[in-house]
Parts: sequence; C-alpha cells; structure tokens
Amino acid sequence: MDTRPHAFVVMPFGTKTDADGQEIQFNEVHKRLIRPALEKAGLKAFRADEEQRAGDIRADMFQELLLADLVLADISIDNPNVWYELGVRHALRSRGVVLISGGRTPKAFDIYTDRKLRYTLANGVPDPAHLKDDLNALVAMLTSTMQSWRGRTVSPVYSLLPNLEEPQWKKLRVGGVCEYWDNFDNWRRRLEQARRLDLLGDMLVLADEAPVAALRGEGLLAAGKALRKADRFAMALDTLERGRPIVAADPELRAELLREQGICLERLATLPSGDDQRVRTYTLDRVRDHYRQLLDDLPRDPRIAETHGLAARVEKQAWVALWRNDATPPEQRRQRAIEEKALLQLAIDGYLRGFAADPGNHYDGINALTLLHLQVHLGLRAGDDPQLAMLAGAVRFAAGAGCQRRDEDPFFAFATLADLEVLSGSAATATEAYRAACARHDSNRFALRSCRDQLQLLADLGFRPEVVDPAIATLQQVLLRLECGREDNADAWDADQVLLFSGHRMDEPGREPPRFPPAIEADAARRIAAALDRLKVGEKTIAFSQAAAGGDLLFLEAALERGATCHVLLPFDEPTFLERSVLPRQNGERWRDRYYALKDRHGRREKGSSRRRPRLQLREMPEALGPTPEQGVSPFERCNLWELYSALACGIAKLRFITLWDGSSGGDGPGGTAHLLRQVKRRTGRVEWIDTRTLKPDVSPEPGG
Repeated sequence: MDTRPHAFVVMPFGTKTDADGQEIQFNEVHKRLIRPALEKAGLKAFRADEEQRAGDIRADMFQELLLADLVLADISIDNPNVWYELGVRHALRSRGVVLISGGRTPKAFDIYTDRKLRYTLANGVPDPAHLKDDLNALVAMLTSTMQSWRGRTVSPVYSLLPNLEEPQWKKLRVGGVCEYWDNFDNWRRRLEQARRLDLLGDMLVLADEAPVAALRGEGLLAAGKALRKADRFAMALDTLERGRPIVAADPELRAELLREQGICLERLATLPSGDDQRVRTYTLDRVRDHYRQLLDDLPRDPRIAETHGLAARVEKQAWVALWRNDATPPEQRRQRAIEEKALLQLAIDGYLRGFAADPGNHYDGINALTLLHLQVHLGLRAGDDPQLAMLAGAVRFAAGAGCQRRDEDPFFAFATLADLEVLSGSAATATEAYRAACARHDSNRFALRSCRDQLQLLADLGFRPEVVDPAIATLQQVLLRLECGREDNADAWDADQVLLFSGHRMDEPGREPPRFPPAIEADAARRIAAALDRLKVGEKTIAFSQAAAGGDLLFLEAALERGATCHVLLPFDEPTFLERSVLPRQNGERWRDRYYALKDRHGRREKGSSRRRPRLQLREMPEALGPTPEQGVSPFERCNLWELYSALACGIAKLRFITLWDGSSGGDGPGGTAHLLRQVKRRTGRVEWIDTRTLKPDVSPEPGG
C-alpha cells in the first residue's frame, strides 16, 4: 500500500492531432513531464490505461475520480473522454483539480476562466529547452493546489450551486473495484483491533497510512476519539486538528470531528491545574465559542441534538466550577450552588433543546432530568412538578430503545437506566443497573469515568447519599479492575515517566571511519546507566526502544536492571531483524546472545510478581501494523514513528528521549537516530544526548560481556 496522496491523470493516450493539425505524443508528455512532476510533488500518479486488472475500466475510472486526492487533466485537445472525466470530477468533488495544456488551449466556456498551466511542445513532445522550467512550474502548481484545495472551490458546479453538498465517498462505492476497498477493509480491521487493545500508538501510525485522504480523515478521527476515551485530551486534540482539513468536505464527518474537539477542549478547560502542561490555554469561554460556531455552521447536521447536549455540558461545568471546592464546607457549597442558579438553568435548557431535537437522545434527556432533580434538592423547584415524571418516562423509553440498537455502543443507554434508578429507585436497583451497564463498557474508561463524575456531582451536593455512594463504589470497582486488567499497555498509564531511546548500532567490521567501535562500548554503557540514574528510573518507568546491537541493547540491559518495563518494537519479524540489525555488527553473535538472554530473563512473567505482564514486551511491526507501505516509507522510519506515537500516548509530559548519537544527520540510511530526534523535537525538548564522539576507549578487549 502506497501512502502518498493519490493523483489521477486524465489525458488522451498515444499520439493525437491538435486543432492546428500538429501531432502530440501524449504518452511522452506523461512520461517526461506529468509523472515526474507528480512524483516530485509527493503524489502517486495513476492513469486509467495503466490498470492491468480484468474488468470494466470505467469502474476504476469512476472510483479514481471520486476518491483521488487530486485530478490532473490535460486539455490540450478537444478529446471527449477527457472532457467527460473532467465533468464527472467537477460533479463529484468541489476541489482538487489541476488543468494543463500544451500548445493552444481549447476555449471551453465552463472552464474558460479557470487557471491553467501551459507547457511547451517541440515536435510533439515536451520541449527539452523549456522542460525544466515547465516541470518546476507544474510542481509548484501541484503543491499549491494540495495545500489549499480544501479551502477553495474550483468546480464550476459547486461554485454556481453553493448549497450543493458533495456525496459521501463510502456511499459511492463502485462494486467492481476491489483494490481500494480491500485496502480500506484491511486497514479498518487493524485500526479497530488497535482501538480495542488500547494500542494508541498503533492507531496513530495506521491513521497516517490510510489508502487515500478520505480514509485518512476517518482514521485520524477514530484515533482522536480513542485518545479522548483514554483521557489523552491534548494529544487527541492535535490528532483531530490534523484530520480537520481532510474531512472539511464531508458535513457529517466534519461535525463529528468538531464535536470530538469540543469534548477535548472542555476536558482540558476543566482539568485540575498541573494535569496537562497546556491546560491554562483552554477556557470554558473558548469551548462555548467552539460550540456556537458549530451550531451556526452546521444547522442541518443530523446529530445536532448531540451538539446541543455538549454545549449544555459546558454551562453545567461552568456552574459546577463556581461552587465545587473541597475546602468549602458542604452547606456553603450548597448555598453557592443555589446562588448560581442561572447557569444551572442554562444547562437544563440546553439539554432540553437537545432532547427535543432528537427524542431518542437519552443522553441529553437524562442530563436534563438529573439537573431538574438537583433543582428540587436545592429548593429551586417543586418536587411535584409534572415535568419530572413526564420527562422520566420519555427518557426511560429512549434508553430502552437504545439498549436494543446494534449500530451504537449500548453502554450509555444502560447507564441511563441506572441513572434513573439513582434519581428515584433504591440502592439495590441502582447498583444492579450499573452492573448491567458495566458489562457493556467495551474498555471505554472515558464512559465509565463520565458516569462516575456525574454521580460525584450529586454526592458533592448531598443528593440521596444512600443510593449515590454505593453506585460510585460500583463504578470505581469496575474502573480499578479495568486499569489492572489491561493487557499490552497495562503499565503505561500509571508510569511516572516514559523513556524513548535511539542510538547508533555497533559498527560493522571494517567500517571507516569508525563511529561506534567495540572499544567505546563499555563507556557507552556507563553513560547510559548514569543517565538512567539521573532520571531515577525504577519500576514505575516505561521504556520504548528497538533491540539492535549497540545502543539499543545497552539501554535495554540498563533499564531492565533498574526495574523498568521495556516495550521492544521491531521493524521486521524477529529473524529478519536479527539478520539485518544484530548479526552483521562486530561481535554480532555475542550481541545476538545478549538479545536472547534479555528475552529469556525478562520476557516471561516473573515468579512471585504481582505484574500481569513480563517486564520485556516484544512486538513485531509486520504482525501488529501489517506490511510496510510499498513506496515512500522506510520500515525503520515507520518503526521510529511507531515507537514515538506509542510513547506519546502514555502522556507527552512524561516523555524523555535518550539518544546515543554522534550529531550527524546522515548515518546508515533513512529511519535512523537523526530522524527520530527531529520527530521528538517537534513535540518536546526533553532530550538527553550522549555524544559518542566524547566516549573513551576501554582497555579491555571484550567489553560488556
């Protein structure tokens, strides 16, 4: 699978005659100008006549015109197929078209004013005297279009019909075209598997590798949502922002992504000080503006009720922030909550608007009902208000229907039934209902914590403690079990720090000049150990690294000796990795033995340990993420990003990068230490650099043992 943006070339094939009777060799135009320009601009070029599969070529053509990131059309002559395909693209997509022409440009009325690039011909082929300039000009135009196409409508269809909405790409699935959809289905299965296993680093790598931009937008949305559910709000927000321009043309995906961003903004605005390094840049006023803009921009959003509910939650959080203070005596807290009743009413009104917009949205209904009961508890509303019973019946019906639906997560529907028991049932019925909901949580800590936080709000105001307190205990028990029972990343969430390591491999025999010879191995080991001691590495430390001969294995030995849990991520299957990154090095067989010694000692659960997982956890990239994309990405670069994303998912504020490096930007090829260092520096400045040029030779001929 090639992860470069996809460009579909619409042009005549073979040799054709223009309006002046001059022959143009279009295959040579494609070979000498179009394909090189597309590749230089970072795009994968595809032309319909290159399709080798059996079947109707029109099916491939329609799928390309729908899904391609960009369509380049050569309109040098009046070719009916070219005009037809250009018209199909203009009808399906509002953006992403580049027009070029050699010689005289046909004066088609509908695109007469569109910007076009003229290239020069000589004897029917691109003129060698102008080819370099034409190539550079086309690359610049392609690059500019890719950077701006999501914000500027170029299709005359969508320009003249501004209320026309582009079709959703999944609804125009062409049945005879398997490549796109096989890639998509395989990619989606891996993405879902990573989500279920809490492997957020895997999700982020896969999101970058979706077959076309339309899929990348959905992948980034899925990854952002998973990060949000894992309480990684700042990283989720960054991930969603990357997907925002990609889904701009799809109203439903765009609305869903903006809602997710709003949830992250609200959580960041209400986190206690110090929980996130960027918390103070987010405020509830900013979240209010976000939802107002969303409601104004997408009034026809089919899930607008959900947006009303999220906007109402902001008002509820603003109300809570004014009275919730652990240092305040309960009676003063209650009085302050009563004084700020106007904000409470704003929240209720917002939830009621959401429930009215969609009576099946039990989430908004139960929130409105809960706050109405709080008004009764605070003496702001009469207990016999008929609205309470009427709303309770409607919410129960909506939640009951939600429990039967198969197209959405049933947890919140069951949790709503449990919330109703808190409001009017007994402790026994409430805890039993929460147990039924928790049986369907699908490892969604965010959902469980949201329910617990809502109950804690009731507890803080002294609402029905005989029912609320046992319900909180039930949810807390499930959350604790979920934290302890998590598999691959079980330890990562409670880590005090997360280390990421990259370093030079041991030199191959005969390397000149030497970079990491055996003579400085012992000093490298001492320097790595000293760095870990300065960082106070211990049992609460998580580390990510490969396991190449040299810096990687020295780091793993030192980290495991200090009790850290080490995640070893290999770019190939284990035998291939050993053949490429261990055995060719000086003393390669000894390094291989050290690798296996670490696996034998730390790759199993230790006897008598309370850990559910061994301290050395090894994963192979082809098995975890699927094959490396065929073009444009090195397995080592991909593995670097896999390590980085996995470490960042544990918490960016916890990350420390340690590198054993000589400071050179080159090295052994793509995906080396310099590449990972650049990626780390884009996100954090916490780097511990051990400069191999300062290491001192050891007198012993066989260091390290």
